[in-house]
Amino acid sequence: MEIKRLFDYLTLHTDKRPETEFVSGKEIKANGTKEWRHYTFREVKDISDKISQLLINLGLKKEDKIAIISANRPEWNFADLGSQQIGIINVPMYPTISEADYEFIFKDANVQYAFVGDESIYKKVEPLLGRVGSLKGIFTFDRIAGADYLPEVLDRIDHIDQDEIENRKRLVDADEVVTYIYTSGTTGNPKGVMLTHNNIVSNLTSVARMLPFKEGKSLSFLPLCHSFERTVFYAYLMMNIHIYYAENLETIGDNLKEVQPFCFSTVPRLLEKVYEKIIAKGHELNDIKKAIFFWSVRVGSQYELGVDKGRWYNLKLSIARKLVFSKWLEALGNHVEFIVTGAAAMQPRLITIFCAAGIHIIEGYGLTETSPVITINRFPEQERCLGTVGLPISGVEVRLGEDGEIIARGPNIMKGYYNRPDLTVEVIDKDGWFYTGDIGVWVEHFGRKFLKITDRKKELFKTAGGKYIAPQAVENKMKESRFIEQIMVVGGDDKKYIAALIVPSFVQLRAWAEENEIALTTIEELVKNQFVNELLNKEVTRLNHSFGKWEQIKKIKLLPDEWTIDSGFLTPTLKLKRRVLADVFKNDIDALFKE
Repeated sequence: MEIKRLFDYLTLHTDKRPETEFVSGKEIKANGTKEWRHYTFREVKDISDKISQLLINLGLKKEDKIAIISANRPEWNFADLGSQQIGIINVPMYPTISEADYEFIFKDANVQYAFVGDESIYKKVEPLLGRVGSLKGIFTFDRIAGADYLPEVLDRIDHIDQDEIENRKRLVDADEVVTYIYTSGTTGNPKGVMLTHNNIVSNLTSVARMLPFKEGKSLSFLPLCHSFERTVFYAYLMMNIHIYYAENLETIGDNLKEVQPFCFSTVPRLLEKVYEKIIAKGHELNDIKKAIFFWSVRVGSQYELGVDKGRWYNLKLSIARKLVFSKWLEALGNHVEFIVTGAAAMQPRLITIFCAAGIHIIEGYGLTETSPVITINRFPEQERCLGTVGLPISGVEVRLGEDGEIIARGPNIMKGYYNRPDLTVEVIDKDGWFYTGDIGVWVEHFGRKFLKITDRKKELFKTAGGKYIAPQAVENKMKESRFIEQIMVVGGDDKKYIAALIVPSFVQLRAWAEENEIALTTIEELVKNQFVNELLNKEVTRLNHSFGKWEQIKKIKLLPDEWTIDSGFLTPTLKLKRRVLADVFKNDIDALFKE
């Protein structure tokens, strides 16, 4: 059958392989233990059809809206597929945003029913029943006192009108909107990105040609409400890949060993944490094992993608892989062939070391507004370029504007921002070119042009000397130091130089302190320690040499607490909320610029 709508993939697999397991999540049993619950394609379709029938019974019509707010779990997919196949637009939201954000989105999108995961989300959404005029009811995936528990609600449906569901499916056109994804911007109200079936299907078709997807297992833990993991889910559905949902971010390591996936998607921050833990364990080894470990890391750091470095290097690499890197693979389940990463730049040195270990890191680039992929590095090593986000996917044109802004055009470009035609015309011109707001350059590599992101247009700032600073470029370079966990470059029009707030890697600093016999008890003590500050200043000075004088960090301030989503300093995709950080640490920043 010809695939035009997202739910067509489910129909296809249900017809061809109904009893094949497709999606799995952990459920708590009566004895309190957690076990995997597997759903076949037939079961996914049957439950999705029940969701469709529920919405029909509630009187919802084509283009009405529902909200889905939950951590990743199979029920998320049931609500998604069950709504979209009868033409109802679903509006996914992050479980971590505020009640005020929920209220704005519910009102803006005119949401009629909400499907929520657990009690913490329910407590933020339930008060909206009295404040949002369109909201009529809430269904929960967990059993919550006083709430409509979705499994029981579905059990009470005694008849599925399959003819009515099929009639509604036939009326869904590929160019119709399937979802509003509200962007998690750092300032202002979020904007509802309208994506059609064709937007996402075209993106899937292009990406599938460029990555070695095959039937097997994957682990999912990035938020399904974000366009990146949402499209990854549909890619797994398209390719008949069995999806396992991690229990939470803390259990990813255990779940990887259980599931043994051949691929998964992530963001750089999580891989950075994995690497830091690996290196920290290396420091704990005895002398001989420690020497072998760090010899292997040095060998891996000399690896070059697509380059044969000769028999002697290849021999050393094979020894390193057998003695050390094989343990890294075991920690990821021992079967991982590639990892797709996006949402932010990953340090080239980390990609190098992972690839040397036989764990291929594939970086891509895109935005919610582009469904989301614009460019991607391919699997063959000569079709990858470190420090870049790859080559444009088929069917998508990419060019750079006069100021270096990345502009894209193709079938993946959103229909527009819901209720905001004024904002839509600001980013999509009359010829269909979408202005990303990112600044980039082309990099020549193996005879092809790869796209490199240098910064966000809105984040560029000038020094008092009139020189432009691209903070992300400086931050990414500084994070090559194993002692720098997080960093935000600060400056401005009235500042003669740039400075930085730094959250050190406390794991690495503790190991360094022990090696140098420096006694430290608390993190607060650590960031104030004279020797620690000297070490971090030396690291910054070393990495400053990659930049012109006006781009070099002159002063730093070490902070004791990691920036997290819960603290309000990171977006749900782990990007810095620069204005929030600047407000909270205003006094520290002001002190950095006192002569």
